[in-house]
Order: sequence, then structure tokens, then C-alpha cells
Amino acid sequence: MNIKTNLVLALLFAVLSTHAQTKSLFDSDWQFTRNGKTINVNLPHDWDIYEAPDPTTGATKEGGGWYPAGKGEYKKQFKVESGEWKNKRVMLHFEGVYQKAEVFVNGQKAGQHAYGYTPFTVDITQYLYKDKRDNEVVVKVDNSEQPNCRWYSGSGIYRHVWLVTKKQRYIDEWSVKVTTPDIHTVNIKAEVVMEDGTRKPIEKTIHVEQPRLWSPDDPYLYHTTIEAEGDVVPVTYGIRTIEYTAEKGFLLNGKPLKINGACLHHDDGVLGAMAFDAAEIRKVRLMKESGFNLIRTAHNPTTRAFLDACDSLGMLVIGEAFDGWRTAKNPYDYSTLIDSCYQEDIHAMVKRDRNHPSIICWSIGNEVIERKDIRVVTTARKLKQAILEEDNTRPVTEALCAWDDDWEIYDPHFEVLDIGGYNYMIHKHKSDHQRDPKRVMWQTESFPRDAFKNWKLVQEYPYIIGDIVWTGLDYLGESGIGRNYYEGERPGEHWREGGQPDWHGAYCGDVDITGYRKPISIYREMLWKEAYDGEFPSVLSIAVKEPDGYHGKIHQTAWSVWPTWDSWNWPGWEGKPIDVEVYTKAKEVKLYLNDQLIGTKAVSEDTEYKAVFTVPYEPGVLRAEASGRGTLLWTKGEPARLRLTPDRRVITADGQDLSFITVEVVDKYGWPCPDAAIPCEASVKGEGSLLAFASADLKDREPYTSSKVTTWKGRALLVVRSTEKKGKAQIRIKSTLPTATITIKSKL
Repeated sequence: MNIKTNLVLALLFAVLSTHAQTKSLFDSDWQFTRNGKTINVNLPHDWDIYEAPDPTTGATKEGGGWYPAGKGEYKKQFKVESGEWKNKRVMLHFEGVYQKAEVFVNGQKAGQHAYGYTPFTVDITQYLYKDKRDNEVVVKVDNSEQPNCRWYSGSGIYRHVWLVTKKQRYIDEWSVKVTTPDIHTVNIKAEVVMEDGTRKPIEKTIHVEQPRLWSPDDPYLYHTTIEAEGDVVPVTYGIRTIEYTAEKGFLLNGKPLKINGACLHHDDGVLGAMAFDAAEIRKVRLMKESGFNLIRTAHNPTTRAFLDACDSLGMLVIGEAFDGWRTAKNPYDYSTLIDSCYQEDIHAMVKRDRNHPSIICWSIGNEVIERKDIRVVTTARKLKQAILEEDNTRPVTEALCAWDDDWEIYDPHFEVLDIGGYNYMIHKHKSDHQRDPKRVMWQTESFPRDAFKNWKLVQEYPYIIGDIVWTGLDYLGESGIGRNYYEGERPGEHWREGGQPDWHGAYCGDVDITGYRKPISIYREMLWKEAYDGEFPSVLSIAVKEPDGYHGKIHQTAWSVWPTWDSWNWPGWEGKPIDVEVYTKAKEVKLYLNDQLIGTKAVSEDTEYKAVFTVPYEPGVLRAEASGRGTLLWTKGEPARLRLTPDRRVITADGQDLSFITVEVVDKYGWPCPDAAIPCEASVKGEGSLLAFASADLKDREPYTSSKVTTWKGRALLVVRSTEKKGKAQIRIKSTLPTATITIKSKL
């Protein structure tokens, strides 16, 4: 059916007004106990990422990356000055605990929450001591029922905790809802909680004469407040409209937009599940820089900080609630919780996230096992209704798939959805469109190697509004998906009985966990970009396919692409053929090796915007030329030193900020050595601490939080965490090469 939705959505500030309520970070100075050992930790904390993945003992199995999981306990003491909280309500807000959390205050149980991906709040007022005694909060976390997740979940209080104090009358921040009947009218509704617990609705209307519309190209945000009963809550919003029809496709602010999307799991790679704001911002930025304009939060609600980043950087989002429903994919997954928890969890997701301009759609599920049981339609309707109870301004989707020839039987299921989600099934689009000409489709998951084919479908058929690849980033868990392997290694897909014990992560991302963009990322960006930036092609890039037999005979798996590198270092292959790919939308490409013309190739849709040259290998310089522009790839020398490049040299001294430092092995001229494997050891002194040091090698068993790593493909990533004091952090990395140093400053 045709649906048009005018949306104005809001983003709440992280810190509330101090007039009637205060909200302060509660992450510091916890004691963590597990297996009889107690340590001091600051949140966010994921105890799994401090361990090495171990296929012989890892309770999470191959899906979870072979990590231990188990049970843990967090304890924190806090003081209350006399009279400070008199006649106030005191709450703890947890952004996420994985999983099955129980909260105790001064020995009494104050609350609990099962699902590891949704936020929850516990009112602790009645359990606090009224005198000057120290108060104590204990959070027990039970992630021992394994396996419960098909990817890496992490374990512990892995997202932020907030201490919230409120007067007897206050505006409920989660009741704030912003909509517009048109782009010139902003309606802000909320509820005031009164002394007796009743709720009083309040409303504010704003007229915007000349609205500046939010979009990925111009993510403009407005700021205001809503006030009542002595309370003031800041509100940030962005104005935009969406429309989606089979005839017109997807329109943002009235203009057609082709959706180039990426699925992302919740982990932050080398940090495991620890959801630092800086890491969440970096993750969104990496996807933005890779050319994506949408992220699907596969397969669970993401973090507040992630959506804040999407709002400010300009990234569309599908907010997804669950992986599976009533029929289990794993013995202890959400099927054990759905009947008792689905309304609470969906409401928690939607109420927190509905005011983000970045979110354009909700997703209720992914590849549910019971899809052939007609009762699944009733479940889908219930989940959709739970969303509509809190937000009726966005469409609802779900990712459907088939592992056999049955597909048309899912039509009643599709009818529940506003946009049909297709996992690897978009080849069914023509017959589906004939049966239901009004169905709007997007491919909610696709194979990386099908980049061109899926781009072309979106260009040609308006009812296919986008393609969303699996995945944008490499991630932990689903061990071995996306891998290539050589003759003699354990064959088969990642789901083979016993899994792929050599792997603890997924290599199907366009970008690896250190932030390196693989050639498939450059190619995909080229496809979705306009043909020319002024007079020159917007993308012109060279990549080299690894010769079959160079390291061994190559075998591919379903989510892999052929191992391809931006490298012209192939010692021992002299005189043998090697395929060189040039990515561009220019009409013609010339390739030179050591200033000798190798050949000229025409480029078009017929060649999938690739020019492929077979070249006898010899060291030197490759040069591609197209439409007056050139790009080079050349043979690098022997490793000479390490180069350290931070994403930021100055960070905030709040104990939460991070600097991501790329470690590269370079030759004497400063060019990266693409195959260098150099053992390194890092130390951080001063006002900073080492949080993680790792490569993108998803076979490496060294813990990600270790100070030691061996570079892979000449790279590694070091993450430094700030302290709560201003000053300098001195980083030193020792190896067989000269010691490398860098200084990161922390400011208040």
C-alpha cells in the first residue's frame, strides 16, 4: 500500500536539566567479582574480552566466538550527604547489561531485567539508608546459560549506568515524543509524573517558518526545551519527511534516495561489547566514510551513543528488536523470554529511540525459524502492535528468508509489514511484484560479492528501495563466516558441525576491526557514488587479486570475496600472471607497469565498472589512468619502522574518552608494508591506560586487551583510555624495529 509519513524526530541530551532532576554517570569505582577473584573496574566493562578465545572451553561456542561467559557480580559503594536526597526519588538507569541482571541495594532486591540489549531503570528510593551510612549497590549478571546468542554478546555491565535523582514532580524523559503534521509544525508531547504517581500530559508546539531539513548530506539539528511544574528537559530534533511507495521508491524530504546499507552487530571489534561513546561514534564514522547511508542494527537495539552519532553525522537507521521469536535458534535465546518480555523490551527500545531523526524504520525480527507455521503471522502482528503503541510515525519491517523452495507461502507474513525485508532473496522480486504490485522491498541482507548485481537491481526497480550488505564491519562471533581457506585447512562453511575452531570472528565486513577498508569497500562506494566529481571520476582505485596457489589453493565460502589486496608485493611470483582490478566509472582505463603500457580497457555496466588486466608480475609501480586522473600502487620495501597515527591527539579527561591509534609497519620511505608480521608490545604511562591492542587477524588467540600483538597485513590498532586527570599519556611500542612513541593529551 502507499504510505506517506511526515516525521520530525527528537534526540534527548544525555544530561538532564538540574532543575527538577539530575542525571550523572555512575560508571566509576566498581568492584567486579568472578570465579572468586575481585578487581576494581570502571564501566563499561565486558569480562569476556579480557580472555582469549578458546574452542576447547569457550561456552559461547562458535557463534559467540569461543568465549567463557558465566556469572559475575558488580558492587559499588556511594555516599549521600545529609538531606541531599530528602523528598526525592532516586533511580539507577542501565543502558545495557548482558544479561539476566538482578539489582540489589543495601542487601534488598530492587529490580531485575532479562534481555541484554534493552535499557532499564530501577527505582532504589525505598532501599536507601536515610542516615549517613554508605549505600551499596550490587548487580548480579548471569550469562551462564549458553549458547544464547548467534554472535558475540560479551558479558557484564557493558553499557553506561546513570544515577538519576528526581523531585516529586518531574517530566518523564522517556515520555517525550516529537512529531509533525507538516514540516513547519513541531509538536512535542510529554508527561509530568505527579506526587501521587498520576501523570499529567503536557504539550508544546513550535512553528518553523523556513525549516532546514535533516538528511545524510545535511544532518541539521534544532534545540529547544519542554517545561512544566518547575522542570525543564532539553530536546534536540531534526526535521525531515519520508515516503516509500512501489511506484516512486524511497523519498527523503521529497527527493529520491537509493539506500546503500550495512548490517552491523553491536560489538566494537577490539573492545568487545564495551560501548564507549567514542567507539560508537567511530563505528558510525567508519561506515559514513565508506559510502553507506543506512545501518541496520542487526539484530538488536543499539546504544544511545550510536544513535546520537547517526543523528549528528547523517546516517539512516533501521532499529531492530530481536533475532528470533518463539522457536529457538540457540537453546537459551530470546525464545525463552519472548512471551514474558517482548512488550517491555519493544517499548524500551521505541520510547528511547523514537526521537532520533536517523531512525527511519523499525524491524521486529530476523529469519525466524517458525516462518512456515501460520501462527507466526499472529506473532508478527503482536510485535508490530507493541511498536505502534509507542510510535506510529515509522514503517515496520522484518527480515524474511527461505532455505528451500518455499517462498510464496510467506505472503500473509509480508502483509503485516510496511516494507518487506528480503535476506538473500531479492531474486524473487519480479514474481513477488506481480502478485503484489504495491509491496515495497529492500534486501535486508546480501552477500558481499553480489555488490554490483544488487546495486543494479536498486537502480532499475523503484519498488526495491535499497540493498543492505552483510556486513559493514568485521565482528566477533559467527566464527569463520566470510573466510577464504586454503587446501588442507578445515573445509566448509562456518556453520559446519564443530564450527571453525581456528576462527573467533567474522571476516565478511567491508571494513576490518582495525578500521582498514578492504578493496570491496572501495568498489561498493564507487558503485553508489555519482559517476564524476566535477570532471574526474569520483573513485579510481587499484586492487590485486591474490594468485591462486600463492599461499595455497584458494577456496571460497558463501559470504567471502576473493582475497584481494591493495598490494603489489608478491615476491616469488615474478613472471607469473596476476589479475589487477581497476574500479572506476570512467569510460576507459589505461594500466601501466613501470611506465610500460599494459593495456587499455573500456569500462561500463557490462564490465561491472571494473577493468581487469592480467599482468606478469614484476616489482615496481602500477599506474592506472582514467579521464585525466591517475592512481598508483607500488612495491614497498622492507620493514624499517612503526608509524603511529591517532584518530585524535587530544581527548577528554573524563575516564571515558578514547584515542584509536593505527599502528603501521612502514619501509624506509614511509610506505606501509602490506605483509609485515612484526611482534609488538605496547606500554602506556601517565594520564591514560591501555584498553586494547590487536590486529584484524581473526585467528589470533592473544586477548584483545593484551599489551602484545603481532601485526597482520602490516597493521594493528591500539586503544588508549583517558583517566579523570588532565595531562599526557606516553605510548611506547617495542618491537624488532626501532621503538615507536607518541603522546596523547587529556584535557578537562
